[in-house]
Amino acid sequence: MTTQEINKTKLNLIAWIHQLSDMDLISFLDGLKNSRSKKDWWEELTPAQQKVILKGIKDADSGDFISSDEFWKKMKDA
Repeated sequence: MTTQEINKTKLNLIAWIHQLSDMDLISFLDGLKNSRSKKDWWEELTPAQQKVILKGIKDADSGDFISSDEFWKKMKDA
């Protein structure tokens, strides 16, 4: 990602945060900002959890996923 793309993403995030009204989400984001953990949460995952996440990323990158609407329709029809 270029510096210009990073700056654009930051501005988009600022605009998104500015319009938020969900206090739970605002509190979560504030907690994330104030987090002092130096640990990488990835290292705290089990190898099995890491494997599932990496598979999900691979599936998403290859376009092998369904939309949220499709998912909920399948759940409703099940």
